[in-house]
Amino acid sequence: MKSMLVTGGAGFIGSNFVRMALERTAARVVVLDKLTYAGSLDNLPPVSGNPRLAFVQADIADREAVRAAFGAHRPDAVINFAAESHVDRSIDGPDPFIHTNITGTFELLEASRHHVAGLDEEARSRFRFLHVSTDEVYGSLGDEGRFTEATPYAPNSPYAASKASADHLVRAYHVTYGLPTLITNCCNNYGPYQFPEKLIPLTILNAMDGEPLPIYGDGLHVRDWVYVEDHCAGVAAVLGRGRPGESYNIGAETEKRNIEVVDTICDVLEELRPVCSSPTLVSRGLSSYRDLKTFVEDRLGHDRRYALDAAKIRGELGWKPRHDFHSAMAKTVRWYVDHRKWCDGVQSSARYRRERLGLAR
Repeated sequence: MKSMLVTGGAGFIGSNFVRMALERTAARVVVLDKLTYAGSLDNLPPVSGNPRLAFVQADIADREAVRAAFGAHRPDAVINFAAESHVDRSIDGPDPFIHTNITGTFELLEASRHHVAGLDEEARSRFRFLHVSTDEVYGSLGDEGRFTEATPYAPNSPYAASKASADHLVRAYHVTYGLPTLITNCCNNYGPYQFPEKLIPLTILNAMDGEPLPIYGDGLHVRDWVYVEDHCAGVAAVLGRGRPGESYNIGAETEKRNIEVVDTICDVLEELRPVCSSPTLVSRGLSSYRDLKTFVEDRLGHDRRYALDAAKIRGELGWKPRHDFHSAMAKTVRWYVDHRKWCDGVQSSARYRRERLGLAR
């Protein structure tokens, strides 16, 4: 592969994938990103002076901009990470989710279809369109079982519905036009460069500042968690060896209740920065970061449990996660502790004050 177009490459998962691609392949990486509140050039290696990294600021729903990027860079593959992804924001305002996740995916598919039509036979056989999706398209599980690639879609939030719609478009373009598409559905990610609206970075930063740690409902909602580097390695495996037209679940089979995740973060922080060493926290009468846990009104339509069966990607492609939850969480907490300047910068740029979202009021 000579060139790959990575949409949403300045976001959380996308930027981690870009770094991995630059380290582990010889391909030229073209990042196309709108630079919304959750995307930042600070997430990427320096573009200037790097012949293998290019950046295009554009909206994936902008037809002219997308087709211009295809014409200028002639990619061998498209990896679509670009998405509005925060469920709470989709509850407050679904419009951007429809625009980016559905219309944007459509424009990428159309641009890819026209691009492939102009390639020679060898280049056409090499081209891939990989769409990165979520386990949330499957809906909510009971106490038993896991989602497989054959599980019927049953999205329960505007975010999940927009991603499900995009998945269906991607599949349809393979069946109808023969576009060599691939879909990955992943569980919850954690790791460096995640915008602080999400549970893990929000908990880390609030705890360091002695602010309440909000836990939705009873805190017993279950998610499957995968370290972002493992997810990116799974995407790379599907891109390189996956069968066109197929979907692959990427899950670490590491189920945790939300309250367990918060407690783990508190315990790791206690090891790195004990409460007793902070006059500010001690002055507030705190003896443990766990004292900051605060149960709040539950999210509307909150899915109870997600869990992915990753047997297909393990069996067909030989992928498996390399990181266990506790060591990767310690690594993650340490990254946010050491990169407070980055955290403050992205929050300031987005005018985000770690306020509660998703109340639809």
